[in-house]
Amino acid sequence: MPVFRPQASDLRPRFPANSTPCLTALSATFTYTLQMTNQINVDPEEVAKFEAMASRWWDTEGEFKPLHDINPVRLDYIAQRVDLPNATVIEVGCGGGILTDSLAASGATVTGIDMAPGPLTVAKLHALESGHNVDYQQITAEDQREKTPEAFDLVACLEVLEHVPDVGSTVQACADLAKPGGEIVFATINRTAAAYALAILGAEYIMNILPRGTHDWERFIKPSELSKHSRDAGLDVQDITGMRYNPFTRAAGQTGNVSVNYIMHAHKPLP
Repeated sequence: MPVFRPQASDLRPRFPANSTPCLTALSATFTYTLQMTNQINVDPEEVAKFEAMASRWWDTEGEFKPLHDINPVRLDYIAQRVDLPNATVIEVGCGGGILTDSLAASGATVTGIDMAPGPLTVAKLHALESGHNVDYQQITAEDQREKTPEAFDLVACLEVLEHVPDVGSTVQACADLAKPGGEIVFATINRTAAAYALAILGAEYIMNILPRGTHDWERFIKPSELSKHSRDAGLDVQDITGMRYNPFTRAAGQTGNVSVNYIMHAHKPLP
């Protein structure tokens, strides 16, 4: 199956003219960031995609409209499995903080990590507006687990795995970040013809909901593959649920159909 790829001859981020000065200034340091990620589990091209869209992260009518629309569904899925008001939480690949902010609003003590400085700056600015206390850091999951191993009741890693070079490494890092007895929630896209038709052709090339090149079908992950990565990391898979989204009505919800988007709950057993 063919895969549409963006032209990435210039990976420096391009912020709109009305971007905040602090975001624009990040472009001067972004090349250095790319150089530093060559030897770790980060794809510079993937970071660059989201870096370029950073200033529009909280625009509910922009490229991240689907994330805003499905966020209540994701939060509800997590809240059904974790006592958020009493939980320490880390979101791996938090981006501009859409879910992170909601987790903090639910009463959790939250850390958000990402490798793209632009979205992190947006997340920090939004936290100042919302008044929610989130510890945002530019660091990989692999490096964070060296700093805070087994420190979190919940590790959330949503819409991230399809953008990293080594899925197993990220899953293992998430497992290592969770306390024994803790919970891990992943969300990603299934590698099916339906996912190619809807998440790439439909969303990126027909309806223009997402920028072209946002996704690579070859990087989509089957539930069986993610389950194996989770088991290899010492986790017990508790649930796999599909997620549905109608871009016309903007209605989202859980479903038994996992052919496109799905969310997984894994548990880290006690020793």
